[in-house]
Amino acid sequence: MSNKPVTDLIHHAYLPPAGFDAPQPGIFKASTVIFANTAAMRARDWRNKNGYTYGLHGTPTTFMLEERIASLEGGKHCALVPSGLAAIANVAMALLKSGDEVLIPDNAYGPNKALADGELKAWGITHQLYDAMNPADLQARIGAKTKLVWLEAPGSVTMEFPDLPELTRICRDAGVLAALDNTWGAGLAFNPFDLGNGVAVDISVHALTKYPSGGGDVLMGAVVTRDDDLAERIKMTHMRVGLGVAANDAEAVLRSLPSMHLRYRAHDIAARELALWLQARPEIARVLHPALQGSQGHRHWQALCGANDLAAGLFSVVFDERYSAAQVDAFCDALTLFKLGYSWGGPMSLVVPYDIASMRSARLGTWTQKGTLVRFSIGLEAVQDLRADLEKAMGALA
Repeated sequence: MSNKPVTDLIHHAYLPPAGFDAPQPGIFKASTVIFANTAAMRARDWRNKNGYTYGLHGTPTTFMLEERIASLEGGKHCALVPSGLAAIANVAMALLKSGDEVLIPDNAYGPNKALADGELKAWGITHQLYDAMNPADLQARIGAKTKLVWLEAPGSVTMEFPDLPELTRICRDAGVLAALDNTWGAGLAFNPFDLGNGVAVDISVHALTKYPSGGGDVLMGAVVTRDDDLAERIKMTHMRVGLGVAANDAEAVLRSLPSMHLRYRAHDIAARELALWLQARPEIARVLHPALQGSQGHRHWQALCGANDLAAGLFSVVFDERYSAAQVDAFCDALTLFKLGYSWGGPMSLVVPYDIASMRSARLGTWTQKGTLVRFSIGLEAVQDLRADLEKAMGALA
């Protein structure tokens, strides 16, 4: 101990005894990491998790979350990033260069397409949109410049469920990497690295913002792979770009993971009940939910997810075309338990109206349904209360 209390506050000799254990892991926050000596400093390599070098490259908290997410997804390696979109960007920057091409489903998460049309285009990387419900269209578009194909199941907002094993097989046979946005499946509905008959995606990205967090209060994403070489490329880009997540956010996700399966199933059960109820309403022309008979791609969902019988808590409805967009907006505004807000997977039910025609390629013609679409994310409220809220808001359509 020194003679100056201010020094002792920084360099105090006390260390807590080893051996403490509890149900929740500890939180380790750091930018600077302390080394015992110069030999230890030179020997450590954060890439294989044999030690710690700098907070941006991992702490015990983030390493633990990476390992658990990799196991959840059925993968081997995981990199944590600040959001689901950052996970998509990490993959693109790691695997694509000027002159390459990436193929994206027309019904993919919109910011993925915006990234391709913005930064990737500026870097000399081209892209094409393809019809995910038509494997032949994907096969026809893969060319010599194609280096990466994005997959998504189900499609964003319109909820079509593709033949994911067949799309992945096409990529494999063409020698092109397949990356899946697995946020909806969340590692629970199906295993992206075991789609049957030896078919597996190369990379799975996951917005941990949604079901793994479960609270609507954390932004985080993950990139998962089983391939050592791909993991190295992703991690090196991750390091060079300076991607990282806060320890408190990682701890929040770690705390929520044990209840994830229970929450996911509760969201799913409530969503199916409300989707079936809305299907019988005269105001609704169509309900879009992959687990419902008649929904586009239902048999593909059944083949891939039927064994687990899981389908998340999302669905969309198309209102009868006699209702204008303004009337549908009035319906959304009249809801009280359902809040207007983006994202999903949290405890609160959400609703968003969409202009789908503006979000889909007219050239591909993948969306022809008339009427305004509204997407619902079902939370953890009592289903009876949510149904009453929906029924009351229908009066605003008049």
